[in-house]
Amino acid sequence: MNIIKLDEVITEENKRGIQSKGIVENDDVKVTHIELSEGDYLPEHSVPVNVFFYIVEGKGTLQIGDEKEVVEAKQVITCPPNTTMSLEADQGEAFKVLNVKTPSL
Repeated sequence: MNIIKLDEVITEENKRGIQSKGIVENDDVKVTHIELSEGDYLPEHSVPVNVFFYIVEGKGTLQIGDEKEVVEAKQVITCPPNTTMSLEADQGEAFKVLNVKTPSL
């Protein structure tokens, strides 16, 4: 059994300039903890794999394709391959999200 303590995982800036923690990465899945402070945003982009977001803490705006919604803790949102997506911490609080890609990139 491999127990990962999120508080002990090193926070790094990802290729899009966002603070994140790589939690799991193998051929089948990539799990990243994204940490957006108030006012931060993850720019619109797309990836060629299935993605889902689990909102860990806070509220923020998630855009998938042409849809934009304010999402909050304990929600799961799916995104099909090759669909644009973005995140924004625009609700007056930090916005923490698990981003899961399968298969891994």
